[in-house]
Amino acid sequence: MTAPHMLIVGSGSVGKRHARNLASLGCRISCVDPRAERREELAAETPVVGSHPTIEAALAAGGLDGVVIGSPTAFHPAQTIAALDAGLPVLLEKPVAKTAAEARTIYDAQKRTGVPVLLGYTWRWWPPLLQVRSRLNEGTIGKLRHVQFHMSAHLADWHPWEPYQEFFMASAAQGGGALLDESHWIDLMTWFFGTPAELSGRVEKISDLDIETDDNVDALAMYPDGLRVSLHLDLYGRPHEKYIRFIGEGGSLFWSADPNRITIGKQSGQVWEEETFTCERNDMFVAVAREFLDVVAGRSKPSCTLADGIKVMDLIEAIRTSSAEGCTVQTGKADA
Repeated sequence: MTAPHMLIVGSGSVGKRHARNLASLGCRISCVDPRAERREELAAETPVVGSHPTIEAALAAGGLDGVVIGSPTAFHPAQTIAALDAGLPVLLEKPVAKTAAEARTIYDAQKRTGVPVLLGYTWRWWPPLLQVRSRLNEGTIGKLRHVQFHMSAHLADWHPWEPYQEFFMASAAQGGGALLDESHWIDLMTWFFGTPAELSGRVEKISDLDIETDDNVDALAMYPDGLRVSLHLDLYGRPHEKYIRFIGEGGSLFWSADPNRITIGKQSGQVWEEETFTCERNDMFVAVAREFLDVVAGRSKPSCTLADGIKVMDLIEAIRTSSAEGCTVQTGKADA
């Protein structure tokens, strides 16, 4: 049987990662990037069948089984729709698009063509967070009352091999910024709890970073059952921190990325049950790649869908509106 032929659109950091992972799972790889040197860098790491400056050229060459969209966010709609119109399943990096309206153009194309799209909110595949979700569903810490999401990481440290000012995250036109790129945490909120009833927030540029995008987001989501969720995202913090704190009426649960562990406390003193994990960051990308191959082969349906991504985009728009107008936004149900 012929090895699946996967097209990687965007030959930067995430594109290279997807190429390596899919090749390790037995796929043939072609790549797309307008910059020849980026394509050459990818090909130096992962042998490629074809190298193309545009997705149109790659689709015209034919022989593909699936497409991974790992380009800057601004290019997602046109490139994803082109792949869907060609009948090719898509693994789409998050977020879906720069705006909810643009995201819905992809959603409409997916519905029109019936071609599957797997959305890459990769933390859904992270074993510790799967464990957290299971423990919460079991009622381990009782009725949840407050949850705090915290992501802080200095942008200059993300891609040390290039000036951060040249990274798409610094560009508003390309869809960079904390709110869009770190919408992982908004997705996790909806994955854990569903859509909030009300949302308020501030989206700002407050640091000395030489960028034109937002570097600080603070938001508060309110659920009708009394749950309150706060989110803090920033691009200037050192040391880097990613954690979620869950406070329930029967105790507290704390997940952190570094150290890679879950702790649970149910007493008034500092007595904690601790579980440490040895998984590595790339493991969740490999898990996504495996699921994508199952989707391409028709063995499964996407577990993270465009409809999920639309919900996130609607909440992003609500935070933008709240920040611009200084108001609380009624979010209700963010349906596609």
